[in-house]
Amino acid sequence: MEVQQYISSFLIDFVRILSEMAPYLLLGFFFAGLLYAFISPRNIERHFNGSPLKSSILASLLGIPLPLCSCGVIPTGAALYKNGASKGGTVSFLISTPQTGVDSMLATFSLMGLPFAIFRPIAALVTGITGGLITSTVTKNEKNHIPDQKPMKKNQSFSQKTISVFRYGFVDFIQDISKWLVIGLVLAAIISALIPDDFFNIINMPPILQMILILVISVPLYICATGSIPLAAVLILKGISPGAAFVLLMAGPASNAATITMIGKVLGRRSLLVYLATIVFGAMGSGLFIDYVLPTHWFTNITMQYSAHNHAGHLAWWQIASGIVLVLLIINGYIQKYRKDKNSSISNIKNNTMDTLKIKVEGMTCNHCKSNVETNLEQLPFVKTAKVNLTDKTASIEGDDLDMAKIKETINSLGYKTE
Repeated sequence: MEVQQYISSFLIDFVRILSEMAPYLLLGFFFAGLLYAFISPRNIERHFNGSPLKSSILASLLGIPLPLCSCGVIPTGAALYKNGASKGGTVSFLISTPQTGVDSMLATFSLMGLPFAIFRPIAALVTGITGGLITSTVTKNEKNHIPDQKPMKKNQSFSQKTISVFRYGFVDFIQDISKWLVIGLVLAAIISALIPDDFFNIINMPPILQMILILVISVPLYICATGSIPLAAVLILKGISPGAAFVLLMAGPASNAATITMIGKVLGRRSLLVYLATIVFGAMGSGLFIDYVLPTHWFTNITMQYSAHNHAGHLAWWQIASGIVLVLLIINGYIQKYRKDKNSSISNIKNNTMDTLKIKVEGMTCNHCKSNVETNLEQLPFVKTAKVNLTDKTASIEGDDLDMAKIKETINSLGYKTE
């Protein structure tokens, strides 16, 4: 009987958390599509150089609203540096961007309240600027990468951009985050169902130890900015301090083992040390500030709001409808991803008069990785087409007199590993 109660509690909590987040996530996906379609990467790249202060501020400000979690920010940051961005500007972007995004800020507001939604971008901005300035100082004697000359892409019409808004926001972007969003929701529902209320109050662990524990767990693991929200909200309900929950919101999305490896490989050891130190001290400092300086009730009202929702008995129709739409979009994303990967095989290339090559590329995780590898390979003069299959982690290349050494050098410069 207890097992059935736990299962029932899990399903109810899963549906409730999903439905409460869904309307804001859908709105966030739309804004993500707008940013993708109407903000040119060229306009972003040119602001990532110049004086250390200017590049750090602009990189952080431009990165905060972008819907890139730490898997998507890896290839984007590497490409920015490869295209001429300074190390300071690149590190600012890598620190601030994955912590937030229009989708996660709206979802934070929906599930955790306005104070958390406001404090997240502020912390991302401060840590991004700080990390960029320190990186510029400690690497001032190091040479930056000399950018390659790239052909300008053809401008899209307004109708083409409009299609891109919905294609990216409700297909490609959902493909990138859906796995981690579902994992976050499932873990949140499991914790809500199995762990008793006030669990952290019962074990009487001081807030600073809670923060250190969360930090040790979240830094090497991948937790996306949106997927971390239900986890943090449920942990507060179980008695964890708001500051420790914020450490999860900040350090989880900002770092993971793949990002750490890429930064060390592309930007160097000094930049990596600054990046990690900024995240660790920034997360701890933010958590302590929330717990010991700001009014606690600002960040714990979520408990009373959530309890009120539970006792209300049912969700609004528009929340349920939004949840159904979100589930259908996630399913469609997996279907489209399967079809895309199936059609990207080298066997589908009909022109046999050119050289063909299929190589293994380790480290690709999302559509941003796919796009960056394809775009950079197709800029090589001897490459006509490059297609990436994310399922089997391969790149299929077609062209004349393919230069394997140059191909490997191009892929490795983006932070990936070729075999």
